[in-house]
Amino acid sequence: MKILARFVKDESGATAIEYGLIAAGISVVIITAVQLAGTNLNATWGTIAAALK
Repeated sequence: MKILARFVKDESGATAIEYGLIAAGISVVIITAVQLAGTNLNATWGTIAAALK
């Protein structure tokens, strides 16, 4: 029973999961920002290409 009680009180796994969730959230924000920047950059290059024709 002592081992089970110690296992229930151990929070190191919960901390690792929290860090994983934070990293996943930051990754989603970065991916979204890069996609928006890429879309805007693509539109800008399209405008420049059309002006040069």
